[in-house]
Amino acid sequence: MSKQVIKTSNAPEAVGPYSQGIKTGNLLFLSGQIGIDPAVKKVVEGGVEAQEKQIFKNIKALLEEAGVGMQNVVKTTVFLKDMADFKKVNEIYAQHFEPPYPARSAVAVKELPLSVDIEIEVIAAL
Repeated sequence: MSKQVIKTSNAPEAVGPYSQGIKTGNLLFLSGQIGIDPAVKKVVEGGVEAQEKQIFKNIKALLEEAGVGMQNVVKTTVFLKDMADFKKVNEIYAQHFEPPYPARSAVAVKELPLSVDIEIEVIAAL
Protein backbone atom coordinates (compact mmCIF):
# COMPACT_ATOMS: atom_id res chain seq x y z
CA MET A 1 0.00 0.00 0.00
CA SER A 2 1.36 3.40 -0.93
CA LYS A 3 0.61 6.54 1.04
CA GLN A 4 1.08 10.09 -0.17
CA VAL A 5 1.08 12.96 2.30
CA ILE A 6 -1.18 15.92 1.47
CA LYS A 7 0.11 19.16 2.98
CA THR A 8 -0.61 22.82 2.35
CA SER A 9 0.23 26.08 4.07
CA ASN A 10 -3.36 27.17 3.33
CA ALA A 11 -4.58 24.96 6.19
CA PRO A 12 -3.30 24.78 9.76
CA GLU A 13 -0.17 22.77 10.45
CA ALA A 14 -0.67 19.59 12.42
CA VAL A 15 -0.63 20.22 16.18
CA GLY A 16 0.68 16.71 16.87
CA PRO A 17 2.31 13.69 15.24
CA TYR A 18 -0.05 13.33 12.27
CA SER A 19 -0.43 14.44 8.65
CA GLN A 20 -2.93 17.00 7.37
CA GLY A 21 -4.06 14.40 4.88
CA ILE A 22 -3.16 11.02 3.39
CA LYS A 23 -3.92 9.80 -0.11
CA THR A 24 -4.00 6.03 -0.55
CA GLY A 25 -5.53 4.14 -3.45
CA ASN A 26 -8.60 6.05 -4.57
CA LEU A 27 -9.30 7.61 -1.17
CA LEU A 28 -8.22 10.78 0.62
CA PHE A 29 -8.35 10.93 4.41
CA LEU A 30 -8.15 14.38 5.99
CA SER A 31 -7.30 14.77 9.64
CA GLY A 32 -9.89 16.52 11.75
CA GLN A 33 -9.89 20.25 11.11
CA ILE A 34 -10.53 22.86 13.76
CA GLY A 35 -11.14 26.57 13.29
CA ILE A 36 -7.54 27.70 13.11
CA ASP A 37 -6.76 30.48 10.65
CA PRO A 38 -3.46 29.32 9.10
CA ALA A 39 -2.41 32.92 8.38
CA VAL A 40 -2.27 33.84 12.07
CA LYS A 41 -2.07 30.32 13.54
CA LYS A 42 -4.87 31.01 16.03
CA VAL A 43 -8.42 29.82 16.53
CA VAL A 44 -10.86 32.28 14.99
CA GLU A 45 -13.12 34.22 17.35
CA GLY A 46 -16.90 34.10 17.15
CA GLY A 47 -17.82 30.69 18.51
CA VAL A 48 -18.98 27.57 16.75
CA GLU A 49 -20.25 29.34 13.61
CA ALA A 50 -17.02 31.24 12.92
CA GLN A 51 -15.00 28.12 13.69
CA GLU A 52 -17.06 25.99 11.30
CA LYS A 53 -16.69 28.53 8.48
CA GLN A 54 -12.91 28.46 8.98
CA ILE A 55 -12.94 24.66 9.11
CA PHE A 56 -14.55 24.52 5.68
CA LYS A 57 -11.91 26.92 4.31
CA ASN A 58 -9.25 24.58 5.68
CA ILE A 59 -10.95 21.48 4.27
CA LYS A 60 -11.33 23.09 0.84
CA ALA A 61 -7.63 24.06 0.83
CA LEU A 62 -6.59 20.47 1.57
CA LEU A 63 -8.98 19.02 -1.00
CA GLU A 64 -7.65 21.47 -3.60
CA GLU A 65 -4.09 20.42 -2.77
CA ALA A 66 -5.14 16.84 -3.52
CA GLY A 67 -6.77 17.90 -6.79
CA VAL A 68 -10.41 17.37 -5.76
CA GLY A 69 -13.30 19.41 -4.40
CA MET A 70 -16.19 19.24 -1.97
CA GLN A 71 -18.20 17.14 -4.44
CA ASN A 72 -15.66 14.33 -3.84
CA VAL A 73 -16.38 14.13 -0.09
CA VAL A 74 -18.11 10.84 0.70
CA LYS A 75 -18.02 10.80 4.53
CA THR A 76 -17.71 13.38 7.30
CA THR A 77 -17.51 13.16 11.05
CA VAL A 78 -18.52 16.21 13.08
CA PHE A 79 -17.37 16.48 16.69
CA LEU A 80 -19.25 19.03 18.80
CA LYS A 81 -18.47 20.26 22.28
CA ASP A 82 -22.17 21.07 22.76
CA MET A 83 -24.97 19.27 20.92
CA ALA A 84 -27.10 22.40 21.43
CA ASP A 85 -25.07 23.82 18.50
CA PHE A 86 -26.28 21.05 16.17
CA LYS A 87 -28.92 23.18 14.38
CA LYS A 88 -26.51 26.10 13.76
CA VAL A 89 -23.86 23.67 12.54
CA ASN A 90 -26.32 22.01 10.13
CA GLU A 91 -27.22 25.37 8.58
CA ILE A 92 -23.59 26.20 7.76
CA TYR A 93 -22.77 22.59 6.84
CA ALA A 94 -25.58 22.49 4.27
CA GLN A 95 -24.08 25.50 2.46
CA HIS A 96 -20.98 23.46 1.57
CA PHE A 97 -22.56 20.33 0.06
CA GLU A 98 -25.08 19.47 -2.61
CA PRO A 99 -27.14 16.29 -2.92
CA PRO A 100 -26.26 13.55 -2.75
CA TYR A 101 -24.85 14.62 0.61
CA PRO A 102 -21.93 12.73 2.10
CA ALA A 103 -22.59 10.14 4.77
CA ARG A 104 -22.08 11.74 8.18
CA SER A 105 -21.72 11.06 11.86
CA ALA A 106 -22.12 13.80 14.47
CA VAL A 107 -21.15 13.26 18.07
CA ALA A 108 -20.86 15.35 21.20
CA VAL A 109 -17.53 15.11 22.97
CA LYS A 110 -16.33 16.33 26.33
CA GLU A 111 -13.41 18.35 24.99
CA LEU A 112 -11.61 19.18 21.73
CA PRO A 113 -8.04 20.35 21.00
CA LEU A 114 -7.33 23.98 21.92
CA SER A 115 -10.77 24.12 23.60
CA VAL A 116 -12.55 24.64 20.26
CA ASP A 117 -16.28 24.08 19.84
CA ILE A 118 -16.20 21.90 16.69
CA GLU A 119 -13.93 19.63 14.67
CA ILE A 120 -14.72 18.05 11.29
CA GLU A 121 -12.89 15.26 9.47
CA VAL A 122 -13.59 14.07 5.94
CA ILE A 123 -12.96 11.20 3.58
CA ALA A 124 -13.05 11.94 -0.14
CA ALA A 125 -13.02 9.73 -3.24
CA LEU A 126 -10.35 10.47 -5.82
